[in-house]
Amino acid sequence: MRYLWTLLLCVLFSLGLNFSVFAQKQYSTNNKEAIKFYALANESIDYQQYDQAITQLKQSIAADEQFAEAHNQLGNVYRYKHRYAEAFTEFTRTIALNPNYNRAVYLNLGDVSIMLGKYSEAKNVLQQYLAFNEVLPKDRATAKKLITDCDFSLQAVQHPVDFKPVNLGNGINSPADEYLPSVTADESTLIFTRKIGNNEDFYQSKKQNGQWADAAGLSNKINTPDFNEGAQSLTQDGQYLFFTGCNRPDGLGRCDIFLSHKNSTDWDKPFNLGEPINTPGWESQPSISADGRTLYFVSLRKGGYGGYDIWKSHLTDKGWGEPENLGPNINTLYDEQSPFIHPDDQTLYFNSNGWPGLGGKDLFLSRKDQNGNWQKPENLGYPINSGGDENGLTLTANGSYAFFSSNNLKGAGGYDIYTFELPEKLRPTVVTYVKGTVKDAQTKQAIDADVQIVDLKTNQTIFKNVNALNQGQFLATLPIGKDYGLNISRPGYLFYSENFSLSKQKNDKPFVIDVALQAIEAGKKSVLRNIFFDTNKFTLKPESKSELEKLIAFLNLNPKVAIEVSGFTDNVGDAKSNQLLSENRAKAVYQYLLANKVSPAKLTFKGYGAMQFIAPNTTEEGRGRNRRTEFKIVSF
Repeated sequence: MRYLWTLLLCVLFSLGLNFSVFAQKQYSTNNKEAIKFYALANESIDYQQYDQAITQLKQSIAADEQFAEAHNQLGNVYRYKHRYAEAFTEFTRTIALNPNYNRAVYLNLGDVSIMLGKYSEAKNVLQQYLAFNEVLPKDRATAKKLITDCDFSLQAVQHPVDFKPVNLGNGINSPADEYLPSVTADESTLIFTRKIGNNEDFYQSKKQNGQWADAAGLSNKINTPDFNEGAQSLTQDGQYLFFTGCNRPDGLGRCDIFLSHKNSTDWDKPFNLGEPINTPGWESQPSISADGRTLYFVSLRKGGYGGYDIWKSHLTDKGWGEPENLGPNINTLYDEQSPFIHPDDQTLYFNSNGWPGLGGKDLFLSRKDQNGNWQKPENLGYPINSGGDENGLTLTANGSYAFFSSNNLKGAGGYDIYTFELPEKLRPTVVTYVKGTVKDAQTKQAIDADVQIVDLKTNQTIFKNVNALNQGQFLATLPIGKDYGLNISRPGYLFYSENFSLSKQKNDKPFVIDVALQAIEAGKKSVLRNIFFDTNKFTLKPESKSELEKLIAFLNLNPKVAIEVSGFTDNVGDAKSNQLLSENRAKAVYQYLLANKVSPAKLTFKGYGAMQFIAPNTTEEGRGRNRRTEFKIVSF
């Protein structure tokens, strides 16, 4: 609720008014000294000199302890300064001096009480406020909303969730404010925002021996001395940084969303994402999906439901599409901010002061239903949420741990960054990751390549990195419960494929692979690990489509290449049956290529049965590796 009152105060200040507009025409005191300091305090408020106003109001009260207007005004200033305990005392004193002084003081006291976690007291005073006659409809709605928060909070406090926050330490936190942490999927790199004075910049820390090393400024290509950079989203591989830049000369509005790519030595110069994501208004707090094709962000643009809303835009062949509002199951008449889309692409975390909470902005999660629609959010509960503001929650890829910032805990000073183990019921779908290095098979030197990961059931690409690897390295997240095909290619080389069958896997054990790409030469082979047949059958399964399309693209890109499609089996069964099965499987691939307009002059096929095994036939895993389809370069 704090935002509503802060906005109201800002409007009053912009009109040159002060808090005294709420006061009675006749003061409750005749003490000239008290009235003098009260008037001086109102002038200080007009000039936003709040600390001076506090001193003057204290002088006014010292002159006459019974001066209700001064107590109320002092409560207003304390409230604006987020000094809620002192505001509570002053508002309570005002009502004690004159219960009918001004009905607004009851609404203010109710809001402050919620911020302090005094939910029973808050509910009682808000009900008193609603008993007044002639309460404006919008104020009545606000009071009812606050009472709903009280009812929710009283229940939440009785059913706390497990919450043991751990400060990330002096390597990350300082006497300044640190907030909005982002971590890569392998948890090796942390990027966060640090505010020193009025300047916001990015800092980075690397994990060494399980501890976060001392953070350093991210890059002079991104950080600037004259503008603010913050509210970032780091892709899971750490290669792209979406962030908010405010009042920059290349901006379209007050705050815009920018993008920078990491090269082998530094970050590239960031560029403005432009329309339709950015407008002449305010866009901020991006969160990019794991596949890099959906950007969630916060905006005040037209078409929303109230204050700040969460929107999304899909990347198309023509660029970012027209943003869509996430709708009434996420956005309210109030504010929704700090979105974080987990790599499972099914769970969204954000903060809001519109949904029932414990006060201020609380943290929530929403999950997609079977139709891909966002369900109504769930409050993360007490004591993760409190009477103050909680924001900037992000998660590790495996969903076990969360990072957030807070100034309510004992830290280095201001806002510090913490981590905590997320309760099971609040976790997203389990996600693991594949991390690899691509090298030239002959020179052993790291090389850039195109990396693609496909959901084999739907044939949809879930990860694609086009010739933009960092020293030959890549990292991509994989939600548990599906089967994936990996393909790595580079012009002049045979492509490499791998299969990750996670439909039955329940843990988040990552995959770490080293890939040696073979230059195209006669006699070189490549295993097609995502060509599938049923047991003892030779009809291609639908899951083979993406691999076959990749092979067709390879042949089209290299028109002088001729290949042999080769089939192999394990050693189970008799040799004659295995020979026939391997030949029929190779023939099935051959016929598919012909049906898709590959020249027959470029193709032959052959079955080898169990003659050329690449793994021991003593285990099921080994036999599975031997049951394979390959292609061999016949001529080039």
